[in-house]
Amino acid sequence: MDITIHSSFLPHDDPDAALAFYRDILGFEVRDDVGYKGMRWITVGPAGQPGTSIVLHPPAANPGITDDERRTIAEMMAKGTYATLLLATKDLDGTFAQLQAGVAEVVQEPTEQPYGVRDCAVRDPAGNLIRIQELR
Repeated sequence: MDITIHSSFLPHDDPDAALAFYRDILGFEVRDDVGYKGMRWITVGPAGQPGTSIVLHPPAANPGITDDERRTIAEMMAKGTYATLLLATKDLDGTFAQLQAGVAEVVQEPTEQPYGVRDCAVRDPAGNLIRIQELR
């Protein structure tokens, strides 16, 4: 099989804040920005990797979920327990410094983990946990 990861979805509750985080702080390219009925889907991705994208989406847009489920999702997003993204970089300390300068909510400073990776963690404006591992 020849399968690649094309897109992953992460929820947002403020498209402008999400755009500022992923574009201005992480340096991702904006590949698409689509509005429909007052909602926005923003596709971003790392420069030089046109085949890999993240679609930042409004979680309320899914017609298959109930109002109770929407409330649960909103509560989980507010607590930062709904979604996670794992990124990697060769320069973890430099990336972390950029995140701090961009006022990202720091969850964990760069740390050598007992399971063999060095990483850090921040939250995006919607509360999504973003872990960044150091490539070795």
